[in-house]
Amino acid sequence: MIKSLPYKRFLWPILIFALELAAYAQNKGDDKNYVSGKLQSNLNEETSGIAASANHSDIFYIHNDSGDISRFFAITPDGKLKAVVNFKTTRVGIYGVNDCEDIAVGPGPEARKSYVYVGDIGDNGSTNPYAAIYRIAEPEIPADVNKVQNLTSETLFVKYPDQPKDAETLMIDPIEKLIYIVTKRSKSVAVYTTPLNYKSGDTVTLTKRCDLHFRGLQPFKWIVSGDISKDGSQVILKSYSRVYYWKRQGKEPVWQTLQRKPIQPAYEQERLGEAVGFAANGKSYYTVSEGANQPIYHYTIPK
Repeated sequence: MIKSLPYKRFLWPILIFALELAAYAQNKGDDKNYVSGKLQSNLNEETSGIAASANHSDIFYIHNDSGDISRFFAITPDGKLKAVVNFKTTRVGIYGVNDCEDIAVGPGPEARKSYVYVGDIGDNGSTNPYAAIYRIAEPEIPADVNKVQNLTSETLFVKYPDQPKDAETLMIDPIEKLIYIVTKRSKSVAVYTTPLNYKSGDTVTLTKRCDLHFRGLQPFKWIVSGDISKDGSQVILKSYSRVYYWKRQGKEPVWQTLQRKPIQPAYEQERLGEAVGFAANGKSYYTVSEGANQPIYHYTIPK
């Protein structure tokens, strides 16, 4: 039992080491049938989320987790860097963000306009009273990748109804217009929602919808990423060792969809895979791991 935060900090590097060791033991080489490319920029060293653009064909947005500034990147499926997007936040400090762990694309306040949502929801010690979600209108893709864009963001501060949580999964439901957060740790993970419609600077209390239990040992079964397809018909979650897939039935709430038994589609064990996202057309999904020059995996949706 982990009794105190200092002990957690001591144990965490050991757990990470064990996780990486187990991953490499199971996967001694990349499966070329699934690899679409590799991250080609040294800026992409700690990728923690991936989401398909709704405006630009064959463009995906990725970001680094804790330790990076408030920014995200546009890449192609083969890993080529196409854009660097900085965004201004209302948080203080040299980074402008705390621990961004997932990214999503979906609708927002303006009709027929697409937005990028960055989830500053990581909290290893479960001590932060508020997490944050940043909404940025989808950027243009410049001809020159060295032309950094500087955009504004609309910040939503969120708090849990009971106590702070560590989370790495942010999803946008385009049907019910809800933001979804799925927590990461413990024997069961929890699903929370809040309305997609908010004004910058708002603070809201999340609504708990359900608990989900996945078989396996910790930390391998911790939920580290997820996505809802652009049409809202499919849901995917990822742990360190598996991918879980659901087909939504009509317009039922996603949290109800998640309570059914999932399909476990193809997944090649990654070094420290913390990112999963659907392709824009919903016919496939991508995963990518933390680390420099990591492979980008591409899988077809199971029938």
